Amino acid sequence: MVNLLIITHGEFGAYLVEAAEGIVGPQTGVRSVGISPRLTVDEIRRRIMTAVAELGPGELVVAVDMPGGTPCNVVLPVVKDLPAAHVVSGVNLYMLVSAFNNRGSGDGAQLAERMIDCGRKAVADVKKMLAAKR
Repeated sequence: MVNLLIITHGEFGAYLVEAAEGIVGPQTGVRSVGISPRLTVDEIRRRIMTAVAELGPGELVVAVDMPGGTPCNVVLPVVKDLPAAHVVSGVNLYMLVSAFNNRGSGDGAQLAERMIDCGRKAVADVKKMLAAKR
């Protein structure tokens, strides 16, 4: 099963995990790390490294809130030498629910791609989309 690490500004990631577990059910092999301006980069790195160590060896998908943000910038050097680690940005509830539902089928690269596809599907003008189906 592919492990998941969600890293976001504030507690956004923890709330996403809580909401996704409310929809899909409790998960193992999932950690979230929230960052704050009150934390040093070294402290953020330590928290991320601790979460990676707790998840253990194997496939890992890291979901961050935005490309180029501190969560993304700090995690990239941590996982750069882990061949089975993938970093996906733009995490949202739909892609996390999809990840929870598909962690057991396929590898980390496939899960990362599925999360990206679902993330794109979740961003839509729903009213316009429904009007087009009429």
